[in-house]
Amino acid sequence: MHLELIIIAGLAAFGLATVVDTTTKLEANVGELFTYKIEPQLFNWTHQVISEQFRYRPSLKSYPDLPSWLRYMYSHEYHAGFLYGTPPKSIAGGHIHLDVVALNRQNYETRHVVISLFVAHKFPTPNVVQMKIDNLNWVHFMDPGRVENLRNIFRKDLWPGSKEDLSVIFMESAVNMGGRLPLRPQQREGVIVHVGSFAQFSPRLQELQEEVRPLYKLPTCTYKRTSVQKIFENVGFKLDWCAFKMVGVESPTEILYHSGKQNEEQQRQPIDRWMGISRDDVPVRNYIDEFAFAFAIPGVIFAILVGMLSAVLCFHHEKFYDPHSEFFFANIFHICEESCHRKSSSVTSSNSSLHLDMSSTVQMVQCSDTKTAQPITTLKSLKDPNFLLDNTSIRSQSPNNSFYQLDCGTSVGGSLYARPKPPPYKGNNGLGVDI
Repeated sequence: MHLELIIIAGLAAFGLATVVDTTTKLEANVGELFTYKIEPQLFNWTHQVISEQFRYRPSLKSYPDLPSWLRYMYSHEYHAGFLYGTPPKSIAGGHIHLDVVALNRQNYETRHVVISLFVAHKFPTPNVVQMKIDNLNWVHFMDPGRVENLRNIFRKDLWPGSKEDLSVIFMESAVNMGGRLPLRPQQREGVIVHVGSFAQFSPRLQELQEEVRPLYKLPTCTYKRTSVQKIFENVGFKLDWCAFKMVGVESPTEILYHSGKQNEEQQRQPIDRWMGISRDDVPVRNYIDEFAFAFAIPGVIFAILVGMLSAVLCFHHEKFYDPHSEFFFANIFHICEESCHRKSSSVTSSNSSLHLDMSSTVQMVQCSDTKTAQPITTLKSLKDPNFLLDNTSIRSQSPNNSFYQLDCGTSVGGSLYARPKPPPYKGNNGLGVDI
């Protein structure tokens, strides 16, 4: 699209566009909304073959753009362009010439039309009603029927005194005025509309203003309903009552502040021109002082806290006396000595038990001789394998048996005596634990 506009501008600059008509004359009034529809019939194009076939680029004659008070927007819904705006008082009584270049996208034919706009003088209306309509876009307000329906609401019901001179003085899209686009593309963007008149506000309008005055602090309130809700909804208007304001000569201060009239009065006052300064006059920032200041304050605070803690620990040491701690530190060496003594005693007991085990491996055994019929005392080693063996066979090698067969002599007539059960086995850990 930008490329097409560049082509149109280039053709218009070099005079290659066809001039169709230079006698189109329009008239606008100061302080009153001016609207104009740009369509193919203006350039003698009668039919449209493809969608979005025609593109338009209006501008001030011999300039690349439009005046600041005039805006151009293209509507894809109506397949046409629209010029709209409110002429200011400074251009009253003058003519404005606009160049409108059209491009046919089917065959790239361009045509050129010059519009002469005369701005008539008119006193601005002092009393204005501002409102926001949520269920319409800016292009819907280009319909003269909707504008007439809105004017009839005020002229016949809310503001009967404005029947003679009520007019729409301002219209703009809510998005261009700082609003947000709706979340759903099917929803309307909303349009800001101002209507004005020289008549004083009616009592019913003043009651409506008091009704919606608590809502001025809210940004939007589409949920709010008022006493005149049905009057607007019957003709297809859904208003945002947070944006409904009446601005006049005797309006309250908060309404004037809301409408921006105070800002306009301040802008009219002469303002001294600001003069820039050179680079050498810009002050240099000293980071050394800032770092010193940043570390000095925490350092001083830390030193004060350390001094206070030292004073508490040094001068109030007696208050921290703990008898249990003193007893523990006084007897800590005795505890170590007792622990070492216990370890040495346990080692001694283990050694004695080991010696006892070693000594218990030898046992005295009595045998009787058949010849003399007297007992004979003999020492036998339990570690001797022959001690548990019989001359003919091994009687038993298990300590679970209660009797062992002992051979006390080499003679045939030697008798056998039963020996007591041997002591239990000891482990190798040296602690005398039974296995």
